[in-house]
Amino acid sequence: MARKTRGAAVLAALCAGVLLTTAACGGSDSSDKSSSGGKTTITWWHNSNNDPGKSYYEKVAADFEKTHPNVDIKISAMQHEDMLTKLDAAFQSGDAPDIYMERGGGELADHVEAGLTKDLSKDAADVISKLGGNVAGWQVDGKTYALPFSMGVVGFWYNKSLFAKAGITGTPKTLDEWFSDIDKLKAAGITPVSVGAGDKWPAAHYWYYTALRQCSQDVLQKAVRSLDFSDQCFVKAGDTLKDIIAKKPFNAGFLSTPAQSGPTSASGLLATGKVAMELAGHWEPGVMQGLTADKKGLGEDTGWFPFPSVDGGAGDPAAQLGGGDAWGVSEKAPAVAVDFVKYLLSDEVQTGFAQNDMGLPTNPAATSAVKDPALAQLLQVRDSSPFIQLYFDTAFGTSIGNAMNDSIALLFAGKASSQDVVDATQKAADQEK
Repeated sequence: MARKTRGAAVLAALCAGVLLTTAACGGSDSSDKSSSGGKTTITWWHNSNNDPGKSYYEKVAADFEKTHPNVDIKISAMQHEDMLTKLDAAFQSGDAPDIYMERGGGELADHVEAGLTKDLSKDAADVISKLGGNVAGWQVDGKTYALPFSMGVVGFWYNKSLFAKAGITGTPKTLDEWFSDIDKLKAAGITPVSVGAGDKWPAAHYWYYTALRQCSQDVLQKAVRSLDFSDQCFVKAGDTLKDIIAKKPFNAGFLSTPAQSGPTSASGLLATGKVAMELAGHWEPGVMQGLTADKKGLGEDTGWFPFPSVDGGAGDPAAQLGGGDAWGVSEKAPAVAVDFVKYLLSDEVQTGFAQNDMGLPTNPAATSAVKDPALAQLLQVRDSSPFIQLYFDTAFGTSIGNAMNDSIALLFAGKASSQDVVDATQKAADQEK
């Protein structure tokens, strides 16, 4: 999966206070990276904790070790939300992994300011050149601090068979058409949508998208710079989301449903045919494969369509919400960690990444290896979109993002208004100014 090192930047302020007295926040010094056998040990954390991704990354590490016999790669593959919590704690304690998932935006800026992340501009110049514009989200003041390995957009993954059972012959282009499809699914006795509101960020994606449809690109980009949420379109975003919630499209117990962990998670419900669709990112096919006994997920029943347009909204209907995952290297990691990250972006590894449906590769040499039709469709949407809005909680940084996500979760629960979401976000933003 994905989404993301969501929430990692909260550590920046904590680490900033100890940088003068210890190198802990930058990770362990390379002198501490040797095992008893005299090998240089690299610690690598990722969230591909299900097969085929988990096994593939184990093979990738083993292949690198074969050509680098003095290197020992210690892998920690964990569920996404667990990884976020442990990554926060690891940075704060000064025991950060050498290689970790970096989400860019405000989170990365905080990491750079706190001296936690290695500048890869010179050591990985060849890879950066190959990735081209894909690296823009991981640059600060013209320097590149992480190498993106997957970039995609969020949309609705759906079960083609369940759509057909409900008499749905196409995919919705407008919100009203989507509401009509929800009615058809309910009439057929099918739960329309799953959402992992228990983890908050999947629910927040709905507000991100309604804001993207209600607000112009100019307003959104200015908000990232000014941290000003006074434009009325942000309130309209909440109103549109309230209309969605009022349709009652979600699975029973959605307020406590996890995003991706286990068969009763939002992804698990879609993968096992319990619901018709889920709003999720490019990681979803790989996640679903890991949650089904046959490791195929929905298989040929997998479909995808973009978030529908909203009547009267100022946003471009073709604009998409998205982002990617990048490999960051802790400041004090051994030099060979950079070599391994470069290998992870190689033609060979990125091609295997695509073939295993683990995401949408950033290396141009690997894009033709995306064999899943739905993922290939995402690749076309990604490359043709006039504007891709980075996940808001990543773009604005952790403090603002957490306040935003918390208030959106309350809106889902009927305990916050559209204005409450904006007020909570603005309050957090004002504290950052």
